[in-house]
Amino acid sequence: MKAKRSIKIITFVKLIYFMKMTKQQLVEQIKKKKSFLCIGLDVDIDKIPPHLSAFEDPIFEFNKQIIDATHHLAVAYKPNTAFYEAYGIKGWKALQKTIDYLNGKHPEIFTIADAKRGDIGNTSTRYAKAFFEDLNFNALTVAPYMGSDSVEPFLAFENKFTILLALTSNIGGLDFQTLQIDNLALYKKVLRTSLTWKNAKNLMYVVGATRPEYFAEIRKIIPHHFLLVPGIGAQGGNLQGVCTYGLNNDIGLLVNSSRGIIYASSEKDFAEKAAEKALELQQEMESYL
Repeated sequence: MKAKRSIKIITFVKLIYFMKMTKQQLVEQIKKKKSFLCIGLDVDIDKIPPHLSAFEDPIFEFNKQIIDATHHLAVAYKPNTAFYEAYGIKGWKALQKTIDYLNGKHPEIFTIADAKRGDIGNTSTRYAKAFFEDLNFNALTVAPYMGSDSVEPFLAFENKFTILLALTSNIGGLDFQTLQIDNLALYKKVLRTSLTWKNAKNLMYVVGATRPEYFAEIRKIIPHHFLLVPGIGAQGGNLQGVCTYGLNNDIGLLVNSSRGIIYASSEKDFAEKAAEKALELQQEMESYL
């Protein structure tokens, strides 16, 4: 009987979290913390401090200490699921513990599963349930290539956000994304078409920081949506350029830094050094706000 009661309590708590995050709550957190920093939890066992190997779950312990040291500076965390899937069931359990820790300790923080999903409708529905209901993330990155019926199942979840790949920061992103189709760049076609999809209000978009000159054009098409911006730090993105062209009335930016923060040190002071790097970015962000 006690076991059943515990399961019910856990389910109830998860339901509360599932209903919690809205766009307005995200904006309020940004204004409160004077930060639109997203920290990428892309954990590579070979790069984390050696002393963590003594813990039962080194990946989770690394994430926990990073979160404890930086949660007051960040409004979002973004685990890239590949870094967990690579370690099989142990990695997946570490991801589960990480998101449960965030939801339990800091339910006001926006959580993003960087999984880049997207498939035919019934498969997308299952992906959505996995990340939005079971793992209970607030948002999920999704590839748009298969079109509306592959994305709309994600958009059907209220107060959950689908972050569509629009213009990415990798070198190969220009192989297709800027190709001209009927005198319109493909990424612009993706942006315009996505606005016609059901529940498009639940969309956010990935736009790489290494392409700041594109932000002005992007804002002409999607002036009110949030942009998830990778590429700051190790990839060479420039925060000033991003803010100059990307900020809107609701701030509208979540700027991600991963390696530049979480691997600031490989010693026992790794969490403290991560906080120092996060503070540098937060203070720069505050200057633009």
